[in-house]
Amino acid sequence: MMVFINNWRFYILPFLSFSGSIFVFGRNSIIFDQTGSTDIYASNRNQFKFQDAISKTESNVNEAQVEDSFQELVINTWSFSNATKAGWNVLQKTHSALDAVEIGCMQCEIEQCDGTVGYGGSPDETGETTLDAMIMDGPTHDVGAVGDLRRVKQAISVARAVMTHTTHTMLVGDAATSFALEMGFPESNLTTMKSRQIYENWRGANCQPNFHRNVTPDPKKFCGPYKPIPSRNTDRVEATANKYISKDNHDTIGMIAIDSKGRIAGGTSTNGANHKVPGRVGDSPITGAGAYVEQGVGGAVATGDGDVMMRFVPSFHAVMLMSSGMKPDAAAKTAVAKIINKYPQFSGALLVVDMNGNMGAACNNIDGFPYTYRTSKDSEVKTVTVKCSHSNS
Repeated sequence: MMVFINNWRFYILPFLSFSGSIFVFGRNSIIFDQTGSTDIYASNRNQFKFQDAISKTESNVNEAQVEDSFQELVINTWSFSNATKAGWNVLQKTHSALDAVEIGCMQCEIEQCDGTVGYGGSPDETGETTLDAMIMDGPTHDVGAVGDLRRVKQAISVARAVMTHTTHTMLVGDAATSFALEMGFPESNLTTMKSRQIYENWRGANCQPNFHRNVTPDPKKFCGPYKPIPSRNTDRVEATANKYISKDNHDTIGMIAIDSKGRIAGGTSTNGANHKVPGRVGDSPITGAGAYVEQGVGGAVATGDGDVMMRFVPSFHAVMLMSSGMKPDAAAKTAVAKIINKYPQFSGALLVVDMNGNMGAACNNIDGFPYTYRTSKDSEVKTVTVKCSHSNS
């Protein structure tokens, strides 16, 4: 429904994932839940007016690059079906793949999907929750990303603001927070009672597990602060994966959308690895690692042990394999196999889709990897679960 107030155009968009509505206008989205309470979710961008015109950030693309009546698609990692529904709903309103990816990932940030997306999850060694996110536009190859974002909940929207309002690709840490505040996003505490309890339980268990090695005191028995132990062999370090990374510890949402004009976009959002070393940024906001899209080819998104996966830029690898003629399923398996060859203990998954809506996925050391999607041929969101290899040895 659309209403006009003082010549402003307002859209009331019911989101399918909760009993409420979102009023979107100018800087803020006001979320009304079924009790009548409200929450302000800042966006500070004109594209959040959900107007019928395509967002300003999507540049004019040569008509040879896009076609009318493309099969629309929204697909994302894990069984985050509410995110898929939110992205699809917006896609029908704005016909913008970028809007679909942003709002779909935002839905998971609001819901704190599995505790691994958004505020109130995965506290670092100091107990603070920080966020990583990225968004990529296929036609232009524009990217916006944030890493180690602090005290701002709307990570995917800040990433899009980086893409829209700067010529940079990525901002990190407190400086990313300063930029977000400058863009009109509200500052808030990302810690919740739940995340605080997770942190206190971890401290009570002698800070186990953690991500330190070659330090003293023994990180397998004690908390820090730590000091380095000089290595006698600086030329070779054993290739090891983070054995504490699993489905329950790192469920990044990665999403890809294709709109009716054939424009493809991709994005990610996560709060990273639980008990990470402060300042750590994983693969999710890294172009080609967490996500990658190529206009006319397709896209890929990754989830899992980001510290290992980012070393292989698997999303970029899979899309390049598709550009050479490989099918999505084979591209996903080939890209993941390259990681397994070096790090058989790693846990993670890769989701790949081409411009025709053909999908494929591959995973390792996970008890099944689900992904959800909807296309213009479907009447509802569907879920597929992929059987994973188990090379943990």
